[in-house]
Amino acid sequence: MAEGCGVCCDNDYKTDGIDKTLSDVDCKDVSFGYGDVKILAGISLKAEENKITGILGKSGCGKSTLLKLIMRFWDKDRGEILLSGSEIKEINTECLRQNQSYCTQETHLFNDTIANNIKIAAPKATQAEIEAACKKASLHDFVMTLPDGYKTQIGELGDRLSGGEKQRIGLARAFLSSAPIMLLDEPTSNLDSLNEKIILKALCENHDKTVILVSHRPSTLSIANKIYNIQRTGDET
Repeated sequence: MAEGCGVCCDNDYKTDGIDKTLSDVDCKDVSFGYGDVKILAGISLKAEENKITGILGKSGCGKSTLLKLIMRFWDKDRGEILLSGSEIKEINTECLRQNQSYCTQETHLFNDTIANNIKIAAPKATQAEIEAACKKASLHDFVMTLPDGYKTQIGELGDRLSGGEKQRIGLARAFLSSAPIMLLDEPTSNLDSLNEKIILKALCENHDKTVILVSHRPSTLSIANKIYNIQRTGDET
C-alpha cells in the first residue's frame, strides 16, 4: 500500500509481468530528473533483506524521489532498480503495491474512525493486531485517552490532532501492513525524542521487514545496518 503521493506511473500500469514476493532492493547507477532539472545522478545502493538501510542527505537531495522511483510512482531516466533480482518495470503494479508499505511526513486521513484509518493497510486485521501496530508506533496510549478510543471519528477530532499524532497513524499503518518492504520517508520528523526512541526500537525489533529509512538526521539513522549519504546534484562530495 502506498500512501502520501498522488502522482503515479499508472498510465503504464503493468499487468502482464512478474508476480513474486519482493524482499530486497538494488539500485544501480540510477538517474532521474524533471525536464532539464537533474534530481538524482548515478545513485547506487542496496537494501538487503530484513535489514535496515538508511539514506541520509540534506533537503532537496532527492531522498524522497528515490523512494518514489522504488515504488515506480515515476520511471527512472537511467540505470536499474531491481527488486529481488527483477527489473522494476517487469513487475506487475499490483505486486509492487502489495509488497511495499510507505510512510511519509504527511499522513492522509479519512473521515472515519481511528481504527478504520489504520486498517486501510490491512482491511482484515483484528483489533488486537491494530493495537499491536499502534503500540509499535507509540500511538496506543494516546488513543486510549479518547472517550471512544479506537472508535473515535477522525472528523470529530478536527484540528486537535497534532502533526506527530497524524504521523504516528501513518506509522501504525506501515507496522500493520504485511508488505515485506517498508519505505519510511522522514517518519519521525514531527515526533519528540521519547516517541522517536520507541518507534526506532520497534523498527529494530521488526526482523521480518526490509526497511529503507530516509532522514536528514544522523541520530534517526543510528539503527541502520548500513547508511548511504546522498548529495544534492551539483554539491561536492
